[in-house]
Amino acid sequence: ADVLSPVMYRMGLLAALRSKATKGFIGVMITASHNPVDDNGVKLIDPMGEMLKDSWETYATSLANCRADDLGPLLESIVKETGLDLATKSSVCIARDTRPSGLQLAEAVINGVKAIQANYQDFGILSTPQLHYIVRCINSNRLYGEPSEKGYYEKLSRAFLKLQTTDPTKSEIKLDGANGVGADKIKLLQSYLGDSLNISVYNDGTHGKLNDKCGADYVKINQSLPEGIHCLPYEKCVSFDGDADRILYFYVNKDNEFKLLDGDKMSTLITSFIKDLLVKANLNLNLGVIQTAYANGRSTEFLRHSLGVPVSCVKTGVKHLHHKALEYDIGVYFEANGHGTVIFSDAALEKIKSVKSKEMSDLLDFIDLVNQTVGDAISDFLIIETILNRKGYSLDDWNSMYSDLPNRQLKVKVKDRTVIKTIKAEVETTSPEGLQEEINKLVSKVAAGRSFVRPSGTEDVVRVYAEAETRSLAEELAYAVANKVYDFAGGIGPRPQPN
Repeated sequence: ADVLSPVMYRMGLLAALRSKATKGFIGVMITASHNPVDDNGVKLIDPMGEMLKDSWETYATSLANCRADDLGPLLESIVKETGLDLATKSSVCIARDTRPSGLQLAEAVINGVKAIQANYQDFGILSTPQLHYIVRCINSNRLYGEPSEKGYYEKLSRAFLKLQTTDPTKSEIKLDGANGVGADKIKLLQSYLGDSLNISVYNDGTHGKLNDKCGADYVKINQSLPEGIHCLPYEKCVSFDGDADRILYFYVNKDNEFKLLDGDKMSTLITSFIKDLLVKANLNLNLGVIQTAYANGRSTEFLRHSLGVPVSCVKTGVKHLHHKALEYDIGVYFEANGHGTVIFSDAALEKIKSVKSKEMSDLLDFIDLVNQTVGDAISDFLIIETILNRKGYSLDDWNSMYSDLPNRQLKVKVKDRTVIKTIKAEVETTSPEGLQEEINKLVSKVAAGRSFVRPSGTEDVVRVYAEAETRSLAEELAYAVANKVYDFAGGIGPRPQPN
């Protein structure tokens, strides 16, 4: 984080230019999400709350990496390429998570915005999804909601309370806040929910470090409880990540076995709920689910064969899922890591409004509960609690919809992650030569085996995913594939091996 001020200044410049290009408000979120507290980063948000357009990502990369002497000429070339009128007014919305470096980096962004003579509004500390929401509200002239943190809580809580069909359970929900911004924001939300949910927040930032042995990424990767939470059998537990755009549910059973309900489980629960409403209202809409290669194979089977819903597989990355979801009337997308949401097309919304039934009235309230701009841990938490309430499900009931194949994820440190080239939504490698053949041989020997590798988008590591019929087989397959990556892709440091 201590070397990022020049980059943040340049992102302020770019956000102001993007605002001129779109004639709308642009968001700048300062966060490093699930990464350690000493890291930081930046996300630019387009006018409807979506991720920055691809062509402008290229400009962002060029600006971040250019020499100081080349900054002026590069900005001039961007203005020329995009045909910008620098006299056009521009406005930028800025927020940050709870990292100590955030305030200084926000000042650098503001200086960049000022250099282009743009207006700005500093919203202080927010979750990433809250800033996405606010940007969309402003640019939709408040049609999406009131553009404030208070407006966010009011919209979600109003929809949540309307959708409860029975008194929500008063049993404790243990929430792991990852020592991040989500812990503070869920506490603020509680005042709008009254006594409808009994939430106890752990890892709330008063002790411990951000994302250190806690948070959704830790729980997913390690398939274990976060530090700071003691979980009795069948107690409901939830984990956010550092900027509250990911969520996972988990519990332990009577044998003290850890059970994870990840993005795949949330996707299937939400899809089944929406489909039930559509069927009861006799409304035919194109409902589809978007996954990545990290989706558990059993979830894909359940969606296609039990629910009869089409499933698309795309490259890892929220922007790929979001873009594909736009092709459906209703697109449900989740990464297995717990980042996801639901998108309703304008045409679908009009059809839903045209049907006068209890089911479609409920679906309209449900739409207000969804943050359609991006994955949102708080919104998704209320969505899941609503569906569990209406179905009368415990976590164990929900988990019993289908059984996951055991899976294991590993990271392999390499000299240069770019030596790994992939195709087919990242499930096959084309480089280094011979690696895919070795992976295929290993997979062929394992019952219900599947494995793939891909370069990380943020670290100099190669990510390994493996699933199989049993946990021990998944573990063995993951380490076997990881060692092939180490050999073929220039591994550094200790060779991968079980602890």
